[in-house]
Amino acid sequence: MKVKETYLFRLPHGKDLLEALLEECHRRGIKVGFISVIGAVKEATIGYYDQKEREYRSRRLPQPLEITSCTGNVSLKEGEAFIHLHILLSDRDGRTYGGHLLSPTPVFAAEAWVVELEGPPPERRFDGTTGLFLWR
Repeated sequence: MKVKETYLFRLPHGKDLLEALLEECHRRGIKVGFISVIGAVKEATIGYYDQKEREYRSRRLPQPLEITSCTGNVSLKEGEAFIHLHILLSDRDGRTYGGHLLSPTPVFAAEAWVVELEGPPPERRFDGTTGLFLWR
């Protein structure tokens, strides 16, 4: 795939991080791409996939946190744009927390870089081996 367009934008204070990114992708018609985010959140919800139980386990972090890294992609799931992000966060003491970004995660201040790609978007389909919706 080739780069079609690159977008840089600020995410609204107080808005859920995933929701804000998805709204921007819908508004701009982005169906396939790469996402990177830096900034800070008021608190966060992260998760990990329990491979044995085949379900996401979530963890709420009820404190202000820096986004030290947040990367992922945009593809299609059931015909709609879907965002899959992993995030690394740090607290005021430098402790880090990482995992799958979940909602709610309200933005304090954040900047996003979205690289839209040309070509047919990968589609997520249920994978019986893992229990996840993976690119087919």
